[in-house]
Amino acid sequence: MRAKRRNPGPNYRRRGRPAGRRRWLALFAATLLLCGNAGAAGLNDYPTSVRADYVFGCMKANGDSRTALDRCSCSIDVIASLLPYDRYVEAETVLSLNQVPGFFGAMFRSPPPAKAAVDALRRAQAEAEVRCF
Repeated sequence: MRAKRRNPGPNYRRRGRPAGRRRWLALFAATLLLCGNAGAAGLNDYPTSVRADYVFGCMKANGDSRTALDRCSCSIDVIASLLPYDRYVEAETVLSLNQVPGFFGAMFRSPPPAKAAVDALRRAQAEAEVRCF
């Protein structure tokens, strides 16, 4: 007479590993993939066109030379590491609207959030200048 098979539990061993461990390893691998992509996106969330535009403007202000290219590209990398792209866009928008004369321009010069965004960009630019120039 054959022995009755019993239903294997959740920790049934297959090929030497418990089933719970396989699930944990799969969850860990998925987490690494997601965090790896998010980390890379966090480090490089500025679009290439924005970086290039910054470097071109910086080179015009600092001389069109190879050293200016190196320093300006370093500068935008430092700014990108200190300031999220959304805050950079806010500050650039406020700075461009500050140049508008009259009442419309004054609306963007006076609010505290606008000043805070510009101040954050100015601090990041100052840090980039210290590190790169």
